[in-house]
Amino acid sequence: MPHNIYSVTLDVHKCKGCTNCIKRCPMEAIRVHNGKAIILKERCIDCGECIQCCPNHAILPVTEELEKRTDYTYTIALPDPSFFGQFKEEGDLENILNAFLRIGFDEVFEVSLAAEIVGFIIRQYLMSQTYTKPLFSSSCPAVLRLMQIKFPDLLGQVVPILSPMEVAGRLAKEEAAKRTGLPYTSIGTFFISPCPAKVTSITHPLNVSESAINGAIATNTVYKHLIKHISKNSDRDHIKKLHKSTKRGMAWGYVTGESKSIEFGTTLAVSGIHNVISLLEEIERGELQDVDFIELQACTGGCVGGPLNIQNVFVGRVKLREFIKKYETQEPFYTEEELLTFYQSKRFSSTELIHPRTIMTLDDDVSKALIKMEQLDTIARQLPGLDCGACGSPNCRAFAEDIVRGIAVETDCVIKLRGKVKNLAEEILDLARVIPPAMDNSSKKKKE
Repeated sequence: MPHNIYSVTLDVHKCKGCTNCIKRCPMEAIRVHNGKAIILKERCIDCGECIQCCPNHAILPVTEELEKRTDYTYTIALPDPSFFGQFKEEGDLENILNAFLRIGFDEVFEVSLAAEIVGFIIRQYLMSQTYTKPLFSSSCPAVLRLMQIKFPDLLGQVVPILSPMEVAGRLAKEEAAKRTGLPYTSIGTFFISPCPAKVTSITHPLNVSESAINGAIATNTVYKHLIKHISKNSDRDHIKKLHKSTKRGMAWGYVTGESKSIEFGTTLAVSGIHNVISLLEEIERGELQDVDFIELQACTGGCVGGPLNIQNVFVGRVKLREFIKKYETQEPFYTEEELLTFYQSKRFSSTELIHPRTIMTLDDDVSKALIKMEQLDTIARQLPGLDCGACGSPNCRAFAEDIVRGIAVETDCVIKLRGKVKNLAEEILDLARVIPPAMDNSSKKKKE
């Protein structure tokens, strides 16, 4: 994957240089120079923390618009399991799913249905394979990118199975091609995304050579169009039966949903990118080797807490649970035999290894890089260690690195600047006390 790909952008006109983003970014991927934020492409993992914390809404996701559908003859919407948690009193899932048809999609395929398949495959994998504990979920691309940079030694423990989004894209296209007779390339699948990380995973996938998804549309973009087409009670006779997933797949919309759907061994679920980092650090130290499977979600609360959603994470979780309870008697769409066939065919297994990803190096020349590392350590020791962020870097160590790279100077640190100003003031005062010889008549008075 190229190191300069990410799905967030900055509106410089809205940015006020408040430094909120540099403190929240887990990867130290943002700097503030000349009163404006700068995103370091090599470090960004699309976790969305900067989008959520920016008070001026200056950091924006890069997603598709609905007009992108016109590039394809037949289009399929792929709503994420967390999507249904955005609706309050708009009725039922059938009502919401039918609204996709009213805004121009030809078909809807629930990603939660694909999640049921993935959950079953993971359970079979855990039951039949030997593996190093713990195994990690492959469903959150932001976590996978985090592991590429900070925890490369753990990449071999990621379960080698595609995410529900990819599985949904493949199944939706294959079934539509059989039903319509259209060529595969004429069918467009569009994921309704709660976060920017999944947008990047479509254009630059990690564990597959090419994504089956043709585009991603933000949840908040689709919502404003969809809400206008939710049918009223008088129109309910025209609603098609589209809902196929059960509570097992729908629960993937919030944290613990994936681990509970597996129903095998010891599982653990963690959400929030900073909590994920803490846990992975523990595992690197040799902890949690008795856990079979760990569900890791970058967004707090899981996908329902994604930065591109409409509802607050807590409201969204409650609403999604209400839908799950309402449809808890839903019969599974796929039989046990069909699910077992999916597993045995390995058609949804990863086809590419996830490789470590190096971030910015101090220098391409190893000998020069070592010298710069020594300079970095020396500069870091001389800095105050307050990690205040006033310099525009997230902490003093990152600031020292920026100085060595030549993108910052020592006086950007207010403490260092204050010391230099103080020294300069003392030098000026000393100079002010010195009387030039032409003005000094003391020696003449002594002679007299």
